[in-house]
Amino acid sequence: MLDILQKFIHLEVKEETKLDSKGIEVKQKKNRIIFPRYHQLDVVRKIVGDVIESGSSSSYLIQHSAGSGKSNSIAWTAYRFASLFRGDKPLFDSVVVVTDRRVLDDQLQETISGFDHAVGSVCIIDKKKDSGDLRDALNDGKRLIVSTLQKFPVIFEEVESSGKRFAVIVDEAHSSQTGTSALKLKAALADTEQALREYAEIEVEAEGEVEDWEDELAKALSVHGRHENLTFCAFTATPKEQTLEIFGVEHPDGSYRPFHIYSMRQAIEEGFIMDPLAHYVSYSEALEIARTIPDNPDVPSSPTLKLLRRYKELHPYALGQKAEIIVETFCSVTRKKIKGKGKMMVVTASRLAAVRYYHEVKRYMQKKGYDDLEVLVAFSGTIVDPADPGGKEYTEPGMNVGHDGQRVAESQTKAEFHDYGDMLIVAEKYQTGFDELLLHTLVIDKKLRDVKAVQTICRVNRIHPDKEDTYVLDFVNDPANIQEAFSRFYTETSLTEQINTDLLYKVQREIGEFGLYDQSDIEAAADIAFTEGGKDRANLQGKLAGVLKPAIIQYDLLDEERQYQVRRKVRSFCKWYSYITQIVRMFDKDLHKEYVYLNYLRHFLKAEPIPVEGIDDKVEMRFYKLKKEFEGSITLEEGGGVLEPSSGSGSSSLDKKKDPLQALIDKFNEQWLGEFTEGDRVVITTLWQRMSAMPEIEDTIRRDGRVVFENSVLPKAFDEVARKAYVENTESFTSLFEDSAKYKAMMSAIGELLVSHFVGK
Repeated sequence: MLDILQKFIHLEVKEETKLDSKGIEVKQKKNRIIFPRYHQLDVVRKIVGDVIESGSSSSYLIQHSAGSGKSNSIAWTAYRFASLFRGDKPLFDSVVVVTDRRVLDDQLQETISGFDHAVGSVCIIDKKKDSGDLRDALNDGKRLIVSTLQKFPVIFEEVESSGKRFAVIVDEAHSSQTGTSALKLKAALADTEQALREYAEIEVEAEGEVEDWEDELAKALSVHGRHENLTFCAFTATPKEQTLEIFGVEHPDGSYRPFHIYSMRQAIEEGFIMDPLAHYVSYSEALEIARTIPDNPDVPSSPTLKLLRRYKELHPYALGQKAEIIVETFCSVTRKKIKGKGKMMVVTASRLAAVRYYHEVKRYMQKKGYDDLEVLVAFSGTIVDPADPGGKEYTEPGMNVGHDGQRVAESQTKAEFHDYGDMLIVAEKYQTGFDELLLHTLVIDKKLRDVKAVQTICRVNRIHPDKEDTYVLDFVNDPANIQEAFSRFYTETSLTEQINTDLLYKVQREIGEFGLYDQSDIEAAADIAFTEGGKDRANLQGKLAGVLKPAIIQYDLLDEERQYQVRRKVRSFCKWYSYITQIVRMFDKDLHKEYVYLNYLRHFLKAEPIPVEGIDDKVEMRFYKLKKEFEGSITLEEGGGVLEPSSGSGSSSLDKKKDPLQALIDKFNEQWLGEFTEGDRVVITTLWQRMSAMPEIEDTIRRDGRVVFENSVLPKAFDEVARKAYVENTESFTSLFEDSAKYKAMMSAIGELLVSHFVGK
């Protein structure tokens, strides 16, 4: 107990914004005692115990479920590492906590910064600091450093690592740990003297004098594999094959397993997280797209099918129907949960989808009078909606308006959502590392697979004293696929065997068969790269371009299919070399020189773009409807997920096939077949054709704009046209007047189409 009191119990202080009885904002400090759960106490003690016993050259993979308190476990591990001594010297000169997200995770940063600093200074390399600050922190021996992985490639040659020991703790270790940034991290921290001695023993019988640049080659080779001065500790809920092989424990049967496991199943059973699949609702889409042009041109098959899918995903009628379901779900389910504090997140397929969803949701809320809901959007960068004739640029801070009517800075979106927001619409943001305890409902309108599916859906699994359940509403994914994705990580995840290094030599031979270069080209490039590598980069690129030119000329002479094969195999070789040399110290200098050559060459291997015209003006959606297919619990079976090593295989040929546009439309429609009546097919077309021919509609839109049209002209005009159509074709239009929600959704969609049509003319 004394050990827990001294080394684990922590007072967490957080500042929250609240409204007092007069409606005035006041900032309040909220204190709580953080006491370790058993799995947190167990993992820290076992890692530290093993490090003390076996030394500082081990790797530890920690598979702890999402929401199980990994940030605290990482912080405790980091501080225990920083306080370890052998005699009067620290066991580690520095403990480095690394995240592979480009922006340092706020929660991780706050957790580590908030812990007791008695062991020494903590250096946070956040967005206000650069790689030079990271270099200085490492060289100055700061005891605890927190940084992103992406800052290492800039300074890896400037870190003084000789004779030093480092502990590296990786947050959410995934595929980025197999790439060049991870290699640069090892290059920065590894004490390569032992590896260089091994290399010298191998090369002792080599004849002839060694060129100066081969010393640099030897240093590069010495970074590969594991190192006596490095301890790696990787935390993740969803280990991939590469993660298991790099950080996992190898067992006698050749398999790789985590060092410590706190599984999703155990976390749910112990009440540490909620079951995110306990209440899952999925919808299916039925639709029909038709060609509107008389011609039936041959078009590129694969890109056109992608454009058709995008057309479907972004169609205003489809988004309008989904927006209605989303808002009504929030009002009937979400807002009643967690004692009225429940929140919803909507995951979209693209930034443009997020922007359009935001507008559709706001439009529906306005029509229903839901003025008390605060909706925020989250995406990176700037996006222009091609349907907007003014070319308006949309950004997250430009769209978000807070509770006080002021713009919300991007850095404040999360806090605004926590304190005042109701719904957050995201595109490639907040799908990992987002720890919002009040998040009750997740809406998904994006295809999710494997790790992405688990990471995203687990955003709702956080517990709260008033949180009794969760709710997931999925518009696009099959529950069976979601079940399969979760099953891999429900208990323990393992890898059957190590990847076969022969894969590298196989791809090397296949590339050589194209005859683009010879050994003299490789030697010349290696000479320049290792001689000039630490000097002016522009000068290096210029010199290398001359050496690479013969291969580029030969590449340009190949047909498109063979060019594609070259690009694919070169990318594969570079990827797998970076990965395999994280695990194995190969000391194959010829292979490494070819890797260096190809890693530069791949940037010059350009593909001829496939010309693809837009299709929005060539097709129209004749029918669309949503149908609830499943509602219930997705159950998971016991048994660990067993992964196979990667084979490096991929798409084997370039897809430049062309097909008639109508054939592709038919193929696309086959995926979305529904039981349509003839009436279903003609409703939208009839209403659109009649209303688009009304001069007063065009005049109002052009003269007075969208708001006046939607509020004053659209309701009356739509009602008149719909009633006349009902008289002419009662069977087709009966459902429109029997279902008020369908009537409103149809009117909204037709109105959106009319505005887009006439404003864009």
